[in-house]
Amino acid sequence: MSDVVVKVSDVMQTSLVLIDGLASVREAVAVMEKNRVSSLIIERRQAGDEYGVVTVHDIAGKVIGMDRSTNRTSVYQIMTKPALTVHSHMNVRYALRMLSRFNITRALVLRDDELVGLVTMRDMVNGYIARTEPS
Repeated sequence: MSDVVVKVSDVMQTSLVLIDGLASVREAVAVMEKNRVSSLIIERRQAGDEYGVVTVHDIAGKVIGMDRSTNRTSVYQIMTKPALTVHSHMNVRYALRMLSRFNITRALVLRDDELVGLVTMRDMVNGYIARTEPS
């Protein structure tokens, strides 16, 4: 075992793509395609609100798989809210355990209640191995 502590902030993505919850699924897919991402963060409606997340998986299963219209279905109807969040200073090993426990592949990253990133299981596994195990 390595004594190196890898923090979520060491491996998180800081380029975030947000969308309004009232946007249609068709609009969300266009934003995903333009930004080459597979998930979008749903903006907070007001102070004290929580962030949401919508993924390609949500769209596939809850819209296309259910034969719903991508034009008439809003992102808020299919998003996951509240999105799971982790703190930027959290040890990657603990963040991985938490995501595994909830069978989730990504989490939003907060620093002092401010959204600062997104982290995926892949980011954490690859980042952890690269920083702790010799090549």
